[in-house]
Amino acid sequence: MENEAINIEIMQLVFAYIFVLILLTIVKKKDIGHQGEILLASFRMTVQLVAVGFVLDYVFANQNPFFSIGVLLIMEVFAIYNIYGRVQGEISSSLKKIIAISMFSGTSISIFFFLLIIIQIEPWYRADYFIPLSGMLIGNSMTGISLGVNHLVNGFKDNKKLIENYLMLGAEPLLAVKRITNRAFYNAVLPTINSMMGMGIVFLPGMMTGQILAGASPITAIKYQIAIMMGILGSVTLTVYFMVNKGSETFFNERKQINLE
Repeated sequence: MENEAINIEIMQLVFAYIFVLILLTIVKKKDIGHQGEILLASFRMTVQLVAVGFVLDYVFANQNPFFSIGVLLIMEVFAIYNIYGRVQGEISSSLKKIIAISMFSGTSISIFFFLLIIIQIEPWYRADYFIPLSGMLIGNSMTGISLGVNHLVNGFKDNKKLIENYLMLGAEPLLAVKRITNRAFYNAVLPTINSMMGMGIVFLPGMMTGQILAGASPITAIKYQIAIMMGILGSVTLTVYFMVNKGSETFFNERKQINLE
């Protein structure tokens, strides 16, 4: 009984919003502004999470492969459009296509490998595992690709003359931009690596904390956390690698000339 999760009552949850009031008070006192944005973010978070809670409650109670795959596709679509919104400036339709393909293929490979080979859930579409674990891999991959795209686009813009010089000297396009693509890839996976560095000593990660609060033993929670971090690392690596390598090709035309329009 002592390991049972503590239920949070509605009034207790309401008290948590005092932190929003503290933030609003500070930004108003310092004349920072953006109070509307803070209120909107708090409101949207609440509505979205409540809505998702009811949906997941139904899906978990009615295990069905179509429900699990349907939720996965919805998460993928929203993640892809979120990436488009995070990119600084306009990007070509061909690069958007590469982003979508990279995101979907990289995360799908990682999700099914993780669930079927590492976790070995039965049935494979078991929603209470399938959806939360897929969400973690997709969310982190979304952040990785967003960083990778921005570094890739800025790298091409900032080094256009240098790339053109390499091309005039006879270098192949992919060789001419190798330093840019390598830097974009590294900067995209760096947050994941940094997160792994501090995990366990500086902070206890979300999945591990959640399992401990739900009553799982710390050792079991640690094993799951290590597994999910390896899955996240693999998903971020694959999605960013696909995007950087194929995405860099979209900056050149059929005559191997750089084209940033």
